[in-house]
Amino acid sequence: MAQIMTRPTRTLALLLGLLVTMLMATGCSNPPVVVDGKMPIEIGGQTFMCQIVADPDTRELGLGKRESLPADEGMIFSFPDSRLRSFVMRDCLFPIDIIFLDSAGRIVAMHHMPVEEPIREDETRASVINGQLFAGTYEMRLAKYSSRYNAQYAIELLGGTLEQLKLNEGDRIEFDTEYLQSITK
Repeated sequence: MAQIMTRPTRTLALLLGLLVTMLMATGCSNPPVVVDGKMPIEIGGQTFMCQIVADPDTRELGLGKRESLPADEGMIFSFPDSRLRSFVMRDCLFPIDIIFLDSAGRIVAMHHMPVEEPIREDETRASVINGQLFAGTYEMRLAKYSSRYNAQYAIELLGGTLEQLKLNEGDRIEFDTEYLQSITK
């Protein structure tokens, strides 16, 4: 025998259904999986555990002074704003590939960055004097790799990886931009 819903029960069921629909429509997402400061990012069908680099000091250091980078790892640089960016191979001991991304995660530029000659005894390093950055002769000698367009993120991978991934400018890489922006300084 069929039950008849009372008006309050029907209203409650309707409101509950509406709430579930709204939650599904807004994409209630889970927080990203971050382990030891790294988040998984799928790029070209492969997953890379990318170290999150979201403050000025770690952005300046990048992969410099490291001896190696596992093939399934990388770094994701998060900046507080989207603008023209350039990277150099300062103190990096192995070749890397870089992917510049706009604020939505679309690829705006990609480069292969070969190893540069280490700093020479007659060269100076960049320094900050009274809050202003002055480039040293070492940094001025290094090749600059430009985003060419405004970029808010950059991903560094082991050199030669881009050839395998077959990516194109305009492709989108999915990652949690909201989370990264919430921790970026």
